[in-house]
Amino acid sequence: MAQLKLFIKNLGPGLLFAGMAIGTSHLVLSTKAGAQYGWIMIIPIVLANIFKYPFFEFGVRYTNITNTSLIEGYLKRGKVYLWFYAFITFVSTFTILAALYTVTAGLFINLIKITDIPISTVALGLFAFISTLLIVGRYRLLELSLKLIVTLLFLALMVTTVLVLLKGKVIPVADFTPEPIFNEVGILFLIGLMGWMPTTVEASSWVSLWSIEKWKNGSSRPTLKESLLEFNFGYILTGILAIFFMVIGWFTLYGTQTVLSGNAVNFADQVVQLFTTHIGIWAYVFIATAAFGTMFSTCLSAHDAIARVSLDIIGLLSPKLDVRTKKWPFALLVILLSLINLTVVLGFQSDMGKLVALATFVSFVVAPIIGFMNLKNVMSHEIPLHLRPKKGLRILTYSGIVFLGLFSIYYFWIVVF
Repeated sequence: MAQLKLFIKNLGPGLLFAGMAIGTSHLVLSTKAGAQYGWIMIIPIVLANIFKYPFFEFGVRYTNITNTSLIEGYLKRGKVYLWFYAFITFVSTFTILAALYTVTAGLFINLIKITDIPISTVALGLFAFISTLLIVGRYRLLELSLKLIVTLLFLALMVTTVLVLLKGKVIPVADFTPEPIFNEVGILFLIGLMGWMPTTVEASSWVSLWSIEKWKNGSSRPTLKESLLEFNFGYILTGILAIFFMVIGWFTLYGTQTVLSGNAVNFADQVVQLFTTHIGIWAYVFIATAAFGTMFSTCLSAHDAIARVSLDIIGLLSPKLDVRTKKWPFALLVILLSLINLTVVLGFQSDMGKLVALATFVSFVVAPIIGFMNLKNVMSHEIPLHLRPKKGLRILTYSGIVFLGLFSIYYFWIVVF
């Protein structure tokens, strides 16, 4: 009982990671994977989660041992590391949040039937609401909100998945032909799926900053074992829910030759309709809760994280500004991110697919590089020998770098030739 209480007390960064990760990669890409390619897509989903695990684990390990952020570690390895990560964050600023808010706005429009309101207007409302939550409530409210949202999300999605399994697979159309995976379209989809599965690798520093913020808010710093246990709980949860979404897409759409729309509003309508048609209109409340909760939690946590990361980078590159110890720069960045991404939403609102594709491609290409940077951090002189990753974890890290690197090279080969 005492151990359970301690585990619940330590819940925070790992749960925020789960809330952030269970978003576009799950609702959009995992569902689409099952719908288009069937059960076989469990393989890339599982592989992506396994091969990327060390990259995220190193963020938790480094911060717990050194009491500094992963981003500070990049600076200690050399300014080129920090500048590279700053560039990736800059690109993410114009892609990730806009993609997340576009999908979330589309779901909101569909779920409460307000199709006469432009998606950009709904996105503006979401930006304003979430920005207010983050500025007023800061980390404490974020953690409390995500604990509630992720719990409800998991329960709603588990109920939905069970209902889908009990109903059985949809009957394929007479002339159904499975789509090939290893052609240009299939490879591009795999890259998108694995690029954001369970989430972007640069998010490893997000967990790092959340850990430090939790300790600043009065929580005692847990041991390395306790920190890793809490993170592993969140990581495994994201993997399980990704499979849930894949199974739902497979059971309800595979073989029907239904093409999921790139338009956010139409996509939201398809997601809700495929559930209610297959299960029954009475299940709408579970479906609505799971779909909107998935995206809202991701918007909330990703918006907070990108603001914190940007602040950390600016503070490290320009120490004289002293932005890391004051409260107003965080609020300013939260608002600035809203304005920037609202502009991007206005430009891409007609085709969410292009925005998601761009964001996932960037994440996939840089994943092995960020993974190597994280490995350099945890293998540095700052980490005592007995606390560095064991041989098995290091082998998995190099395997992940090679696996993701070869896929990136193959992508460029397809594009060029």
